[in-house]
Amino acid sequence: MQQIEESELIINNRGAIYHVNLRPEEMANTIITVGDPDRVKEVSKYFDKIEVKQQHREFIAHTGYVGKKRLTVISTGIGPDNIDIVLNELDALANIDLKTRTIKPNPTQLTFIRLGTSGSLQAGIPVDSFVAGTHGLGLDNLLHYYRFDNNEEERQMYEHFMNHTQLEGSIMPYIASASVGLLKHFVDGFHHGITVTCPGFYGPQGRILRMKLANPNLINQLTSFRFGNHFITNFEMETSAIYGISRILGHQCLSINVIVANRISKQFSKDGAAAVEGLIRKGLGIIENI
Repeated sequence: MQQIEESELIINNRGAIYHVNLRPEEMANTIITVGDPDRVKEVSKYFDKIEVKQQHREFIAHTGYVGKKRLTVISTGIGPDNIDIVLNELDALANIDLKTRTIKPNPTQLTFIRLGTSGSLQAGIPVDSFVAGTHGLGLDNLLHYYRFDNNEEERQMYEHFMNHTQLEGSIMPYIASASVGLLKHFVDGFHHGITVTCPGFYGPQGRILRMKLANPNLINQLTSFRFGNHFITNFEMETSAIYGISRILGHQCLSINVIVANRISKQFSKDGAAAVEGLIRKGLGIIENI
């Protein structure tokens, strides 16, 4: 089998993959991703046992147990570019022999669940509520660097979205679905809808400080989009990348977010830390039993 070169797969002197600084035995097959490095300990404080703590740059990882469920929680930092790093490296830990630098013949399927924060794009989805993303709609360009095939529903949704927004030539979106097998566990207490992923926090999310927007109507276009029973519930900066890469690599994925800002009613959570804590507690209670 062909070896993967040292410049393509970087292993450090302790035998860990470079950015996330983990060895294969230090990672569980169920992985919770969070953006904020400080949020890792807020998740792992609920672990009954912590086996591993590693850190490199903004990537902090704790692996341990909640009951009998072995979990890894890892911070990704902000943005789809970091998701590209984290998911590729975690997949490599599971599916590439780091000693021989060859792809294993029988792939291991991982489960990725994002616990994040986001902004609501519907007046009826208030701050402090929870959203499970049925689809990730990327306004970034990450997935265009990989070969990705949409299913028929995704193709039709994409066509309707492009007709609705008329973004052709300025932004080239992509769409990927959540794993239905995971989504079915996150029903009670969760809104369901399309999560849009943006490549930035200000202009890409329609915020105006000192620069004028190229498309000042984008928020209204997102809010008003409908495809059958599907509509856009929220936006943030990671979900579509998680969904797209997971789909290509054959992993299970779901993004659940707590709403900290409602961009329609212009409200912000009075206690964002408590809102995140509520999502962590509810999410772990479900994940433990999946």
